[in-house]
Amino acid sequence: MEQRRTTLADVAAAAGTTVPTASKVLSGRSDVSAATRAKVMRAVADLGYRGRSGRGAVPRTDRPSLVDLVLSGVEGTWANRALMGVERAATAAGVDLVVSVARRDGDWLTRLLERNLRGAVLALVDVTAEQLATLAAAEVPVVLLDPVTQPPSTVASVGAANWAGGRAAAEHLIGLGHERLAVLGADRRALYTQARIDGFRSAAAQPGHAVEVEVRFIEWTETGAAEAAAAVLGAAGRPTGVFACTDNIAAGVYDAAESLGLRIPEDVSVVGFDDLPEVQWLRPALTTVHQPISEMGEAAMRMLLRIMADPPALAPREELATQLVVRGSAGRR
Repeated sequence: MEQRRTTLADVAAAAGTTVPTASKVLSGRSDVSAATRAKVMRAVADLGYRGRSGRGAVPRTDRPSLVDLVLSGVEGTWANRALMGVERAATAAGVDLVVSVARRDGDWLTRLLERNLRGAVLALVDVTAEQLATLAAAEVPVVLLDPVTQPPSTVASVGAANWAGGRAAAEHLIGLGHERLAVLGADRRALYTQARIDGFRSAAAQPGHAVEVEVRFIEWTETGAAEAAAAVLGAAGRPTGVFACTDNIAAGVYDAAESLGLRIPEDVSVVGFDDLPEVQWLRPALTTVHQPISEMGEAAMRMLLRIMADPPALAPREELATQLVVRGSAGRR
């Protein structure tokens, strides 16, 4: 016997509300309380409601030719480069782009649904299971760009080869003769942080390498990286090489080294990750892992456009290659 498809009435009953109110949540209406909205989103996720068509995030032709880029923030050049790539692909396809910021209050989802868009790219957004389920129920296709946590198998994503990049950083430092290494990461929950550290550790654990690796997670503030790096570099038996999981953390390592009277790379070598323009002023020039951010944005938009035109049976995944860029911040022991 064929299983009965979950309906919006089932969602409303589970949330303790009415069908019109549940419908308001999925259409982004603002005249619903935050508590009721949360209950409906939880019911959608728990029941696996997939919209009126029953096929999940299937694009609807009655919507305007608009797609949304949702950014976690607009500070720094990561967001700018991602926007450049997304906009380039959208323009080539004749699609108009709306840009919004995913602030912690979660209102970005309501605003997105209210705009009745064709689809969305979510860039570095820490999206919840309830939010993804709500987007699917509202039949809004999404692609996660550089996902913060492991996306479910039903959600498309584009990322970078973070594991390979972390491994390349370790191989470079080990090849230069470093045996005491430190890794500085930011958000320990972030998928990209975990992958970069795991890749780094995998190289250090290779047979024949007598390498010590200390991993520390910093407080992500303006001075957090410098303070954490100073604690590492100021300790007895300090590392001779540091892998910073982002270029911004690497800049903090430079500040800490200067405050301790340490020279780069003579006393401590530094390798970053991202290859962002804002750290090009560092001297000596930073050896780092290049992440193709603009290309990732372009790939994410192209993937979204393909999903909008022809929804696939399986959510696609794409991972773009990273590349070590050798400059002057890592030297031989």
